[in-house]
Amino acid sequence: MFAQSSRIRQATRTILAFLGACLMIASFVWMQRTPRPESAKRSTTAQLTPTYRPFAVVVLDPGHGGQDSGAMCGGVLEKDLTLDVARRIDRLLGAEGIATQMTRLGDTYVSLADRAAFANRVSNCIFVSIHFNEDNRPVSSGVETYYAAHQITAGSFLASWLPFLWRALSESPNSESQNLASFIQEALVARTRAANRGTKPKQFFVIANVTSPAALVEGGFLTNKEDISKLASEDYREEIAAAIADGIVRYRDAVRQRQSTLAVTNPGER
Repeated sequence: MFAQSSRIRQATRTILAFLGACLMIASFVWMQRTPRPESAKRSTTAQLTPTYRPFAVVVLDPGHGGQDSGAMCGGVLEKDLTLDVARRIDRLLGAEGIATQMTRLGDTYVSLADRAAFANRVSNCIFVSIHFNEDNRPVSSGVETYYAAHQITAGSFLASWLPFLWRALSESPNSESQNLASFIQEALVARTRAANRGTKPKQFFVIANVTSPAALVEGGFLTNKEDISKLASEDYREEIAAAIADGIVRYRDAVRQRQSTLAVTNPGER
């Protein structure tokens, strides 16, 4: 009796696995053969910027934590630097009257999926992830800010896990994320005088899987002697935090200005 029951369970698992594989193949074929109307793509992109409202909350994401140390140089750990800078940004934004939430408050491990899910539970927010770089070439230095090449929309979380379904996501980068990254990068370069590595699109999981405007900051290289020497200074880390906070405030002001302009141009619209 037991052997028969075991065979039935095994057969059920095999059938379910086969059906799952068939579903994935069918989804792939459907996505490849189903064209997306050009007019729909154009209208979605065109409406993205003007309909965005000023955010109410900034979700700060100190990278790594717990058993995940991130980049390391001697006794300097990326996870410690990200938390330190995030706490400073939190204080500076609070002084500006901007509400914040953090994906971790101490030296704890939080998965990338949990960080994205945390941000997606916060209404009307932006997401800023803080990191520090490393490279095989010790000459690499400077600051850079990323935005996702494609971000999920509400209800498309499954697609974000399956690369062959990425066509179901936004066909063009989220312009709001690109704007946010640009304001932060400009402020970083102006305040720190670090080498400007620019803003770049990249499909980092933690920024690709949030529905709000999102940016990921790389505040310097732990593998570069000059960068690590500056990052060891509390004053320099305060400058990085102030720059990121300044970029966020400038982005907020730009969104408000854009909304005010639209209100004047279209006074009858709500």
